Amino acid sequence: MAQRAERIAFACLASTFLTVACGDSSQSSGTDTAPTSTAPTGITVDPTTGTSTGTTDTSTTDDTTGTTATSTTVTPTSTTTTTDPSATDTDTSTTAPPCIGLECQIDPCDGNKDKTTLSGIVFAPEGTLPLYNITVYVPSGPLDPVAEGVACDTCGGALPGDPIVATLTNTKGEFTLTGVPAGQNIPLVVSVGKWRREVVLPEVVACADNLAPYDLTRLPKNQSEGHIPKIAMVTGGADPLECLLRKIGIEDGEFTPEDGSGRVNLFEGEGGADQYSNDLNGGADFSGASNLWGSLDTYKKYDMVLMACEGGQNGGAKSNAMRQNLVDYAGLGGRIFLSHWHNIWIEDGPDPWPSTADFVSEPDLPNPVTGKIDTSFPKGLALADWMLHVGGSEVHGEMEIKEAQYTVDSVNDMTSTRWVYTDSPENTVQYFTFNAPVGVPAEQQCGRVVDSDIHVSSGDNIGEPFPTGCETQGLSPQEKALVFMFFELSACLIPDDEDPIPG
Repeated sequence: MAQRAERIAFACLASTFLTVACGDSSQSSGTDTAPTSTAPTGITVDPTTGTSTGTTDTSTTDDTTGTTATSTTVTPTSTTTTTDPSATDTDTSTTAPPCIGLECQIDPCDGNKDKTTLSGIVFAPEGTLPLYNITVYVPSGPLDPVAEGVACDTCGGALPGDPIVATLTNTKGEFTLTGVPAGQNIPLVVSVGKWRREVVLPEVVACADNLAPYDLTRLPKNQSEGHIPKIAMVTGGADPLECLLRKIGIEDGEFTPEDGSGRVNLFEGEGGADQYSNDLNGGADFSGASNLWGSLDTYKKYDMVLMACEGGQNGGAKSNAMRQNLVDYAGLGGRIFLSHWHNIWIEDGPDPWPSTADFVSEPDLPNPVTGKIDTSFPKGLALADWMLHVGGSEVHGEMEIKEAQYTVDSVNDMTSTRWVYTDSPENTVQYFTFNAPVGVPAEQQCGRVVDSDIHVSSGDNIGEPFPTGCETQGLSPQEKALVFMFFELSACLIPDDEDPIPG
């Protein structure tokens, strides 16, 4: 994390040097183009219609859970002193290294280069749901390809493309970059984990507030638009979780058998869908889940693994060797979402996974029940703010849960984080996470596991060919909470008690 912070500070430092050295006289000066309006810091989006409005604010904040996320810069000076032995005076000059590429297009704006701003909102691939904690930046050079296969993605590594300026979206999906290069065809990158989209902005006006077109700042819905993580999805007889991936905007063409080119591969779990519809992949059958569970090498092909509730633990189908494979995959950097009875991978998994929570098997909670969001840590507070903004909550920090289960009493605070819980009529945990390997120092952890006692379906049909059974369009409150957790699971790894940083 220190490396990432130093790198971002260096990028900001360099851009300031370059502004002093080579403000482009062909660009508009602060005198000629300085705007009278202020930056759009109150952009909001109707989560149902996607309609956006903008307001202005004379102040700028850097609070990721507030109304605006902004980039920051540092202003340095470099002084070189030379002395002529025969002279009586000392000649002092201020110099800076020569600017390179886009850095030369940062306009000085009469001594305040931060007057050139770029604001916008980042959306899910479907185009209307704003997303929190998404990295947005202007690169100074070309981006390296995203590496395939599981990797240890922590928030201490360098962003590709040597950013000139970078920031994160806040809980309204908003971002503001300051000190942005001006001119035509300015590149912009939107990314979280292995989700990445690189676009070109037609024009950025110097010394003015610029708004990025909303269609350019959503995550990719297919590979022609950008990079999508490789996802393995195990179906189940109690919850058509696969339908949620369509709702967030991943196109049907990205769902293929393992030998296909798509980014999502479906595997048959107990009682779940077992084939594609006739008009998708020719109605091909899914591979059985055991083909995934039984091979660590197969797991390694995927960035994320999602498992829909099968209606029971079905322990006989999950051998000790399979359970060890999942633990090993998480330790390598795998991101795992387990729905309800897939808690067996944790509860009866290899040590020390069973120690992450106190598991029980109690009757279901009343339907519906009020869930509480734990706001005692930065991302928990962000979830509460985001849910209120997108209409998932009517009261801050609360959400309605349908068909809530009761298999977790509490979590081990030394290893795990509680996200959603109930305190009436029973004290339960509905969402919790832990990083892996369990029990090692945070800087040695690479993977992440989400355990959910919430079924996320909202009327879609179980067991039907995909995507025939996916009939609903809107997102229920608990589905919105899962969308938040899904993209949080995608992000670079950082301890839950720390504020997010670009990554």
